Amino acid sequence: MPETAAPVRPQSPSESRFGDRLWNWLPAEVDGRIRVFAWLSFLAEVIIIGTGGAVRLTGSGLGCSEWPLCTPESLVPTPEQGFHGIIEFGNRTMTGVVGLLAVAVIVLLWRVRAQRRDLFVLSVVILLGGIIPQAIVGGITVITKLNPFIVGFHYTASLLLVCVTAAFLLRMNQPAGPRVKAVPSWFAILTHVTGLALAVTIVVGVLTTGSGPHSGDADIQRHGFDATVMAHVHSWPGYILAALVLTLAVIAWAMRLEPRRWLLVLILAIAVQVGVGILQSRTGLPEVLVGIHMVLAALSAAAYTIVVLKLKRPAAEA
Repeated sequence: MPETAAPVRPQSPSESRFGDRLWNWLPAEVDGRIRVFAWLSFLAEVIIIGTGGAVRLTGSGLGCSEWPLCTPESLVPTPEQGFHGIIEFGNRTMTGVVGLLAVAVIVLLWRVRAQRRDLFVLSVVILLGGIIPQAIVGGITVITKLNPFIVGFHYTASLLLVCVTAAFLLRMNQPAGPRVKAVPSWFAILTHVTGLALAVTIVVGVLTTGSGPHSGDADIQRHGFDATVMAHVHSWPGYILAALVLTLAVIAWAMRLEPRRWLLVLILAIAVQVGVGILQSRTGLPEVLVGIHMVLAALSAAAYTIVVLKLKRPAAEA
């Protein structure tokens, strides 16, 4: 006998009206609601790097001894875990906030997902490609008792999420559609070479931090790199990066190229970063300066992301 299709339950008038109201409430274009939640998402990604740094720098990495629970019997820290439990659980809570903001942005974009496919894809990448795996990596970090390489990967992934949310902030203020080249090809190549120097500087910086005294817990051993040697090695690509960015800025302003203003922002971020790095190495790596250094690295990477996106402009503007 031929299969009979299952009957479809008709929507009640109240369900239909609710769906229509919800659809009409969603933005039909990039409006203030999307902008507010996009900025909140970016700020949350930066803040979670700060709270993650606080976990490591206060020795609270195992403040919650289990994952996803804080203890074998409790989701939240117990009084016995004290200050360290509060710090670690606060960082886990911040992960939830970041996730909720990412979901909110996706929901707000739902009605315009076809017209602004670029924004919708970025928002999905932030949630599915970043935040959810980040929560899993956070759990692996606890399970592996703060393995320094896992901790370093955890930070690097958070930094990349800051870059993706920064890209979203730029693109949401631009029209949709194809993009055209806004700079000469050789300038674009030099910019990407600068990005390679930035990536090497960040990776070596992560290894340097992983060699230092701030392991996240007093009983955790770091990997076998010499912290003093790593600090010097970290400075070499840093100075190359500074020279490349300065060269790009001079050329961009001389030729009136599109990324010139954001190159100034990047110069400022790197200059402050270099100053903090020198100061922390000469003062015994105080926790506050190390935390500032971590956050500034993420902001420098975000500024560089904007510079790269400025290498092209929307065809509609051109």
